[in-house]
Amino acid sequence: MATLSARAGQALRWGTLTLLARIGLQLVAQVLLARLLGPDAYGVYALGLALLTFAGFLAGNGFAYGLLLRPQIDDDDIRLAFTWQVSAGLACAAAMVVGAPALAAFFRAPDLAPTLRWMAIACLCSACAGTALALMQRALDQRRQGLLLLAAYALGYLGVGLPLALAGWQAQALAAACATQAAATLALALWLRPHPLRPLWRGPGRAQTLDTGGRVFITNLVNWLAANLDRLIIGRCLQAHAVGLYALAWNLTQVPVTLLVGAAQPALLAAGTQLRGRGTRADTPPTAGASTGLPPLPPQALRRLAGAWEMAMASAATLLPAAALCLALLAPDLVDLLYGPAWQDSGALLAVMLLCLPAWTAWALATPVLWHAGRSQMEASLQLPLLAVMLPLWIVAALFGEQVFGGSLLPVALLSALLLHARAWRTVRAALVCLGRPAARLVPAIWRGVLLAGACALALQAGRELAQGVAPWLLPAAWVDAPAVFAALRLFGGGAAALAAAGGLLAWRPTLLGPQALALLRRTSVAGGRP
Repeated sequence: MATLSARAGQALRWGTLTLLARIGLQLVAQVLLARLLGPDAYGVYALGLALLTFAGFLAGNGFAYGLLLRPQIDDDDIRLAFTWQVSAGLACAAAMVVGAPALAAFFRAPDLAPTLRWMAIACLCSACAGTALALMQRALDQRRQGLLLLAAYALGYLGVGLPLALAGWQAQALAAACATQAAATLALALWLRPHPLRPLWRGPGRAQTLDTGGRVFITNLVNWLAANLDRLIIGRCLQAHAVGLYALAWNLTQVPVTLLVGAAQPALLAAGTQLRGRGTRADTPPTAGASTGLPPLPPQALRRLAGAWEMAMASAATLLPAAALCLALLAPDLVDLLYGPAWQDSGALLAVMLLCLPAWTAWALATPVLWHAGRSQMEASLQLPLLAVMLPLWIVAALFGEQVFGGSLLPVALLSALLLHARAWRTVRAALVCLGRPAARLVPAIWRGVLLAGACALALQAGRELAQGVAPWLLPAAWVDAPAVFAALRLFGGGAAALAAAGGLLAWRPTLLGPQALALLRRTSVAGGRP
């Protein structure tokens, strides 16, 4: 029987592979649909998607999440979670349909009403699929889950969204694609991981299921406010066009964020659950004061989790600053090349958001520690004061940014970046306290990351200037003057120089990465283990 570390490593490898495929597919679909629809339709869809995410939290995703956290479950636990989740999903879908006209009027976007009706279908399907997906994640079955999500996205956005966009459906093309993706996910999830569907409203685990669901909802609500409130304020204070520009930068940023976090965080969370299951009997009562209704990990298991977490954090601190800084420097050229002049204003916004990659990853990796240490309530309580301070600042930035900065959304993006770094710092500090690890253990990795980022950024700038300088000698004048060609030259020259600098430094002295990053790279190498 495979060891826990081997299963977690296999899950991480498959999660990474399928995420890479899905991210590539998403990037192609986003570029095609954004070019076809433009910022206005994209902004309406972004507002609908933000509201759908909120409805998804109300729809009881925390009930399925509780199955992932509990050390042992049976069919009654599954039926109980599924019953409550589907009921909440039905209520939220109905509320979205009824409230669509009022929300469209509030955001002064008439096309938002039909978009939300499509989103209601997605809300219900997502609620129904949540239990099966949680069971697959609990079993560390990242291979089938990743392939499932990949197929559903392809069917929704390429099979349905793209033809509807070509037919002139505007924002509703994206909304119909979202609904199709959710329906396909539901069908495939129930086929790959069938589970009992008979309703069950009461059972031995009812109190714990509802308690965990409520705590997950509160945490997700705070996280949703932190991630979406800036866009909603832009939509209310400005217009859908501005939301589209901002949402495009956000969605592009989520490509590396999803790659970094989407594979590692579930594996870390599921590995902690497996450790909990090895040390906890099914009839062990919850520890008094445990915030999830579950006992915290035993000390020995927590130490094992701490080792894996510290390796991930140190690796992120070493590798991500260079990637974030280089991507931020290339962001304006990337937007010009992929999306064209209609989206030019998104370039600066994308640069600011990409600089936040290390903070995003640090925050996401710290949250499983709080849950497994029995301190899940801290994830929300640490962020609420920051949101209270940021809310009026966002409103002022949105209102006066249009007047003072000529309609630029950069002040809003800078405030959001500040909020994210503050959230990451407070959450990581709390995780270090839970694990009994001093923050000083991460300082060497942070310094290595700063030095590597500086070297790569200098090489990138030199490569861009070189490519720009030699282009007139190698290409026809008409090509050099074309904005897309100019952006492609700068991207290629800068990116190649940065990669060459990083590769040269690591080939010369691999120890520059530090022991944790080197160990993680060896463990997650696809060549190092069979998927």
